[in-house]
Amino acid sequence: MKKLICALLIAVVGFSWTACGGKKKSEDIIAPRQEKVTPQGPISMQEYTDSRDVPWIGKQYRVAVHRQSCDSLPKVKDETGQAFVDNAISVAITRQDGSIFFTRRFTKKDFLKYLDADYTKTGILEGLVFDKANGDWLEFAASVSHPQTDEYIPLVVRISRMGEVAIARDTSLDTTSDSKPEAEDEDI
Repeated sequence: MKKLICALLIAVVGFSWTACGGKKKSEDIIAPRQEKVTPQGPISMQEYTDSRDVPWIGKQYRVAVHRQSCDSLPKVKDETGQAFVDNAISVAITRQDGSIFFTRRFTKKDFLKYLDADYTKTGILEGLVFDKANGDWLEFAASVSHPQTDEYIPLVVRISRMGEVAIARDTSLDTTSDSKPEAEDEDI
């Protein structure tokens, strides 16, 4: 009888082991299918206008900056092939009597000397804003950026009391400091 109980016990243990442990494991990894991003039509930045009165060299001037996307400029593409429309930024400085002291339209082409090959190919002129009056100069902060990123090259645009334009790469972290950018200015 002991032999019968042992044989029966071995059969029950063997049967339960094969019933529970017989599941085949799959080595397939199931992951959601990634959809390829298809570029949309060219993306443009919003139009922007800023106008302010600025005391400078003993008189009051009105500084107006206007950014708008410009379809006539070459478009740039990011790594996904998405196209972006570049911007043109106009600066107008008028005297207190309303006469025009300075007016100019800036594009990325004006800053090519200060850009590397990557920004020349894939960057857009993102911004140009008035910073401060500094002696005989009005100073503006400008940037050429990779669209829809935080990556940009900071630049300083200076306009003299004679209407001369000087551009330099901004090497200082504080744009409100009294120090001059380390890069050599170029008169344009």
